[in-house]
Amino acid sequence: MDGQSAGPAGPAGTTRTKDDVPTRGVHHLALTTEDMKATVEFYVGVLGMKLVHAMKVPEGVGTVDNRGNPPWERLRHYFFDMGGDSLYAFFEIPKGERPQTDRDAIGGMQHVAFACSAERFQDIQDRLKAHGVPADGPIEILPGIWSVYFHDNNDIRLEACCKLDEGDAQGVVDSVTQTRAEAAEELLTLGDEDWIDMVAPNLKP
Repeated sequence: MDGQSAGPAGPAGTTRTKDDVPTRGVHHLALTTEDMKATVEFYVGVLGMKLVHAMKVPEGVGTVDNRGNPPWERLRHYFFDMGGDSLYAFFEIPKGERPQTDRDAIGGMQHVAFACSAERFQDIQDRLKAHGVPADGPIEILPGIWSVYFHDNNDIRLEACCKLDEGDAQGVVDSVTQTRAEAAEELLTLGDEDWIDMVAPNLKP
């Protein structure tokens, strides 16, 4: 099959393969904090993630040979296992050097949504309640998909998202994939039928 392996059937008879897009999901998200200790305590103690790597950025990478890191030297840079073979990372920015992010600013990250099984979905809600972390939900955001919304110690907006009728293997992409007919009403506000053919040839009737 030319290096491809068939995946599960998606909506409207689509079949996903492991090589049908050039990326393989999230390797890591890199966020910022002013307080790494409090951030570790939130993600390990409240959410139950595992701290897997703790380092300081090597000398020179911040200002001399910068590869997209924050422009300071020897920053703390920690990584957490967020499940699904993906990492969640933080840089510790020096206190007072940057304002609090406006999550709705253009180019900003509005929120992070973590996929979880039904069991873990309840576990996260129990953890939030036990630690006195306010949360909204569960809310059915799409048919069969439920979410809980909350904030971490950095005021980053987070979401725990789950298809309650599925087990540990949550079909994230297939759970939100529309048919062409379902997407067309919105897409036609941006372009014509030919434009839809160009940008969404994967959508089935």
